[in-house]
Amino acid sequence: MSSVDESASPDAEPDGAPLTIAQIADHAGVSIATVSKVVNGRDNVAPETRELVEDLIRRYGYRRRKRPVKAARLVEVVFHELRGLYGIEIINGVEQVARDHRLGVVVSELEGRHTPGRSWVEDVLARRPTGVVAVFTELTAEQREQLRSRDIPLVLLDPAGDPDPEAAAVGANNWNGGLAATRHLLGLGHRRIAAITGPERVLSARARLDGYRAAMDLAGASVDPALVRIGDYQIADGRHHTRELLRLSDPPTAIVAGNDGEALGVYQAAAEAGLRIPEDLSVVGYDDLPMAEWNIPPLTTVRQPLREMAAAATDMLLALAGGEPLPRRRLELATELIVRGSTAPPDPGGTAQ
Repeated sequence: MSSVDESASPDAEPDGAPLTIAQIADHAGVSIATVSKVVNGRDNVAPETRELVEDLIRRYGYRRRKRPVKAARLVEVVFHELRGLYGIEIINGVEQVARDHRLGVVVSELEGRHTPGRSWVEDVLARRPTGVVAVFTELTAEQREQLRSRDIPLVLLDPAGDPDPEAAAVGANNWNGGLAATRHLLGLGHRRIAAITGPERVLSARARLDGYRAAMDLAGASVDPALVRIGDYQIADGRHHTRELLRLSDPPTAIVAGNDGEALGVYQAAAEAGLRIPEDLSVVGYDDLPMAEWNIPPLTTVRQPLREMAAAATDMLLALAGGEPLPRRRLELATELIVRGSTAPPDPGGTAQ
């Protein structure tokens, strides 16, 4: 069903006012149905035709139907992967705000992909939610335009890549988190400090690693390239890379993990090697998920306020849906180092100083 006004004469000429769908069809030499498919985000249109119609829309705009289609009272939350406590914290934050506005929450998952596929976009357009919160994912320019053309606002939460400057986004101060974690270990006397990061393409992983490097540089401690390992924010990465780090001729006395999952992998590898935490190896995680304080010993970690981030993203979404201007389109919440039992001064009898 078309979401624009088809009542105007098809042979009207552009006069400075936005065109109707019939006028666009006339100028493009295509049917009204074809133009309707383009403006409503459908994909079964030839690329050349789509480009022609979109060019006319860019040049002249188009006139929407005066009776807007009412959005469903739903907030759509899409995750690249939904498992573990990370997702639960975010869903709880979204629901906290949605409940106050009597909105439902729909959750979808991309099975590990960071960019949604065509079927996801089609499903969202069919549901027509009040808005979309995209968690640790990246939508293509075309997908963003499809949502925009249907007046479905989008807010990025913990974005995987560097968002478009015009995108509404909520994140955490990852650079400061990496800095605080490393400074804590340096303050305890560690100098052989390893870092196991997230994927290089991910903005948060790069920022945390940059914070680690900055702390080491400010302390006058050199960063041994052998101590920096690229992971994927998974437990298995922490286990695998720690095994390799402990085989070095001069192994680290401390490890900064990219998240709490990788830190758990560090615990596992240390136990396999017969090392005690923190007596033989100090560990710092990132996120402060509920499981962190139940590790043995409890994990020192950087708290990323996931629930508060999700609530803030939902507030932004509802403001956009209501036509309200945002004071800031990019919001960055503070992180906090939570010191527990997994960090201590290095063993003076160890080989690393």
